[in-house]
Amino acid sequence: MPSQEQKTAKRYFEPKTGCPGFIIEMITGVKDEAYDQIVMSKLNGLNLRQKAIARIGLDEDQLKEIPPVYFHGYGFKGARSRYGADGRARTSKYEVAYLFFSSSQVYMYSYTFDLINDSKQEKAEEYFYKDVTNFTTYSETEVITTAGCTGKETTKNYDTNLFSLSAGGEKFICSISGVADADKSINAMKQKLREKKG
Repeated sequence: MPSQEQKTAKRYFEPKTGCPGFIIEMITGVKDEAYDQIVMSKLNGLNLRQKAIARIGLDEDQLKEIPPVYFHGYGFKGARSRYGADGRARTSKYEVAYLFFSSSQVYMYSYTFDLINDSKQEKAEEYFYKDVTNFTTYSETEVITTAGCTGKETTKNYDTNLFSLSAGGEKFICSISGVADADKSINAMKQKLREKKG
């Protein structure tokens, strides 16, 4: 049976999502701020930092080569999305990633949850510094398609910020739209990678 949070999240995305944000709020009774609170409450209740350390299987004292990095933000792939009254795009999926650094390896933990269907995806990876080829940030344009107030579909572009870790021919990608100072963390990671490879 869906929880109250799931019902509210579903209501936030369903009706006339191509209408101006203030009209949607009147129709659904769910304001952008209320949806944000649901997301943050779910996120804070998951205790993901401790889950990440447990999955990695090391003591936190072994993971202090540089401070741990925490990224998070809305994920668009396979998610419901809409523009809020404040002009920001929100989705039903939220992505979280932790990166930890030991003397010899980078450990990555990611967790994605969907507020509508309560699905989740959890992953832990580890990489030797010698195998990591790049840490990068980039923007990607997502196309949000919605049913307008008249019933006709409308599309709108939204630029989202992403982080990528490349290693061994594979790429790990996560949203960083919820992090104001992501560049600071990424520059520290790049510096550490140069040290380890130098």
